[in-house]
Amino acid sequence: MATQIQETEPGNFIQRAASWPIQVKNYFEELQMEMRRVTWPSWKQVRATTGVVIVAVFAFAAYFFVVDQFVSSIINKLFNAFTR
Repeated sequence: MATQIQETEPGNFIQRAASWPIQVKNYFEELQMEMRRVTWPSWKQVRATTGVVIVAVFAFAAYFFVVDQFVSSIINKLFNAFTR
């Protein structure tokens, strides 16, 4: 069952404020431990995946450009047909 913190007690706020530096210190200690456990990719893997991302971005840009031009031409033809 969850415990509730009562805001009405004046000592409660002071206790929480006093424990804040300890909580921050614990957070950064845990963060350091987790960062030591991370398996970092090699430089070769980083370059390869970066290349894939750049190629994919340009491929999607080209695809959306073609689709946009196609839809734009259809809409323009519809507007021209109905405004005559």
